[in-house]
Amino acid sequence: MSVLTAEWLKVRSVRSTYLIIGLSLGAIFLGLALAVMAAGMYDSAPPDKRPSARIADLEEVVVIVPQLCMGILGALAITSEYVTGLIRMSLTVVPRRWPLLAAKAAVVGTLGAVVGPAAVFGTYLASRWVLGDRFSGAYATSFLDKLPLLTATSLTVPAFALLGLGLGVILRSAAGAITVIVGLVYVVPIIVGNLPEPWSERLGSIMIGALPRQITGDGNASVYGSLLSPAASAAVLIAYAALPLLAATWLLRRRDA
Repeated sequence: MSVLTAEWLKVRSVRSTYLIIGLSLGAIFLGLALAVMAAGMYDSAPPDKRPSARIADLEEVVVIVPQLCMGILGALAITSEYVTGLIRMSLTVVPRRWPLLAAKAAVVGTLGAVVGPAAVFGTYLASRWVLGDRFSGAYATSFLDKLPLLTATSLTVPAFALLGLGLGVILRSAAGAITVIVGLVYVVPIIVGNLPEPWSERLGSIMIGALPRQITGDGNASVYGSLLSPAASAAVLIAYAALPLLAATWLLRRRDA
């Protein structure tokens, strides 16, 4: 508990933490702006074109903002200590080392578990309020029907926070960890989407953006891939967070500070 308290104090005493959380929640306003723009385009479209108009789930579009932000927060939670040399003091106080990483994981994972649902559910509610029954009632379905997908999408945010923490320990570089995270969010899905079949579908199915719909059994609506079962998709999402942390724990116990 003392280690956990110390790590919480470290995170909340840094101004960048509040900036990152603020940017993450800014996804709600981005989703709201997209909804307003889409509503304007729908209302100005000819009546005969409106029945065929479609819109993506905006919460799935803007979730990349909190994913990226919380991944950066996770990376900075450890790489800042390497930069300042504080890691030596931390490891002197906690010589077993793994409790230090476990405490950091608990803190950044909890923050991600709070920020993720706030951003995703906030975006959904704002979009539902603006769009109403436009786009063939895309946002007029029951909230309870959307709840599983919204929850699964929210869980990708703490997964990115833990992924960032693990990469930060492995690479010992904020720039390197952030580059990998940005690549997972933006670059890799583009590359995978342009691969020939069946590799596009196979690799697309394990992209983190494809997992929420596959977890809820709605994989056919995914733009990535839909080959995994709900259980396999949940396991892949856990692996995104767990495997880097396991590697980080192994390296932290064997490398010098």
